Amino acid sequence: MNVPQSPRTQPEAGLALRRLPAVEKLLESPEFAPEIARYSRPLVTQAARYVLAGLRDKIREDKKSPSVADVVRLIKEHISGEWPGFISPVINGTGVILHTNLGRAPLSKKALEAVSNLGGQYCNLETDLGGGGRGTRVLELRRLLAVIAGAEDAVAVNNNAAAMLLVLVALAHGKEAVVSRGELVQIGGGFRVPEIMEQSGVVLREVGATNRTSLHDYERAVNDKTALILKVHRSNFVQKGFVSDVSISELSNLARKRNLPLVYDLGSGVVLDTAEFGLEHEPTVQETLRIGADVVCFSGDKLLGGPQAGIVAGKIKLIQPLLNHPLMRVIRLDKLSAVALEATVKSYLDKTAVEDIPVWRMMSATAAELQTRARAIVRKLKAKNISAQAIKGDSMVGGGTLPEQSLPTVLVSIKPEGSLEAFSRRLRLSDPPLVARVENDLLLIDMRTVFPEQDKLLVSVIASALARKD
Repeated sequence: MNVPQSPRTQPEAGLALRRLPAVEKLLESPEFAPEIARYSRPLVTQAARYVLAGLRDKIREDKKSPSVADVVRLIKEHISGEWPGFISPVINGTGVILHTNLGRAPLSKKALEAVSNLGGQYCNLETDLGGGGRGTRVLELRRLLAVIAGAEDAVAVNNNAAAMLLVLVALAHGKEAVVSRGELVQIGGGFRVPEIMEQSGVVLREVGATNRTSLHDYERAVNDKTALILKVHRSNFVQKGFVSDVSISELSNLARKRNLPLVYDLGSGVVLDTAEFGLEHEPTVQETLRIGADVVCFSGDKLLGGPQAGIVAGKIKLIQPLLNHPLMRVIRLDKLSAVALEATVKSYLDKTAVEDIPVWRMMSATAAELQTRARAIVRKLKAKNISAQAIKGDSMVGGGTLPEQSLPTVLVSIKPEGSLEAFSRRLRLSDPPLVARVENDLLLIDMRTVFPEQDKLLVSVIASALARKD
């Protein structure tokens, strides 16, 4: 009796399967040299095996073998789809200066040089060079932070949520913290002040209403179980209309009268006057401490323009319990972040922050400067037969800071033929990726957040993306 051949043993399918290139042969091809350099050989091998396995199943069905060029293309597409942002710099064309998804504040060259110089060497992270024994971890950084904050002492941990948690655990565990209902905020990634307080073992004593809180509300809430008064800066949203809250100076008087510390979570933690950059005045760390806060918490990677960090500045008697708490070891700053933060702080002390720190360089860029760059890019694009124009727009600071405030900017506007969504995706999957805005059927690239040294590369990325087919 004749037994039908299975697809595996059919001659046509077998011949088509044998035409598929071997994994090792593919990896030895110059075609994959860029991918191996960027992603590593094991990841490219994994992608090749996955694609070839899928092709074998398909061949058994239709008995057709793809060309080697098609196999290479499919593997490359699989890699870029699986690892689109793998160790990749990005051109930020969104106009959002502190773009959380793109790493917030880019580090200054001085911070990068400090990391490069010290990261590969031993350094006195917590060594007492005079006495020869173990010293206090990053003591000099603490002293520098205290100087720019105008505080008695300061300490840095790995982010501002950790800073708040440490303050609450060390100063108020098992007791109450009084806070306005209108300040129980949530910031990106689901971080909510009430949940952090719950994890700290602190009882949340809410006062006032969502839109209005008075000093009398705080006065009535303070009791024998109260450990501190907490104020949280609404840095990522604005309340308008029938609203009121209590100032730091008013709360400071109450706190002193009741012998309680006043803690202020500033969030973004600016140390320069934002009004000098065409924005509304944002409370600075220095003035907040000067007008009565005992402890201030703020981020290192927002308006300070440094690495991810949470900084606590204030009175020595309140900072010391934080340093001695066991949680401090869990959330302490790593050495590379400490080095980068120290270099960032030095720029403020040297009064070169606006020139050194990318966040402030972008904030201070004038519309005329951006216009000149945008027009030059438009000319180069038109020379490549790409329709583009320079138009006016607005940039945002972002990163949960300065809500509803913007800076005038200049945008490069492109209306591609075909699908705008597909074109935007090709830009995001370029090397390097270009992330831009899509508004009113146009692709918009904000020149404020594109570094000047990226202008030539920007033209190349746009031209390549338009030339590619989906």
